Amino acid sequence: MNKKGFTLIELLVVIAIIGLLSTLAVVALGSAREKARDSKRLADLKNVQASLELYFVENNSYPVTTGPITLGNDQHRCLGSNGFNAAGACNAPVYMELIPSEPETNQPGYQYTGSATSYTITATLEGQINDLGPGQITVTQNGISG
Repeated sequence: MNKKGFTLIELLVVIAIIGLLSTLAVVALGSAREKARDSKRLADLKNVQASLELYFVENNSYPVTTGPITLGNDQHRCLGSNGFNAAGACNAPVYMELIPSEPETNQPGYQYTGSATSYTITATLEGQINDLGPGQITVTQNGISG
């Protein structure tokens, strides 16, 4: 019998190796997505921070709130001379046309609390980036910590 082909054992070994490699790829991809979301969060918060500093220079105060507000939701989509408002309702000058929202839907979002002289934005990182996270981070007029 001189038949050419693969044996059942050879096929099972190849399938097992492919399964192992695909499992490792999926795990690595999940980690990369987590890091991408965390990088987006930090970039979003730095942009909001820069916009708040421009607001402060023009108005001599930060937007004042009576309690925490969620940035990027329908009521707080832009930052204009009258503070945070719904999209299209910001008075000129507009410091940030579109406030970013939390990239992950099961996260609480960016929570802003502000007085005339200071503000705090809290967010949650899924992993660790440099010395930040995992967990809650805080952005103030002095920088980012957590």
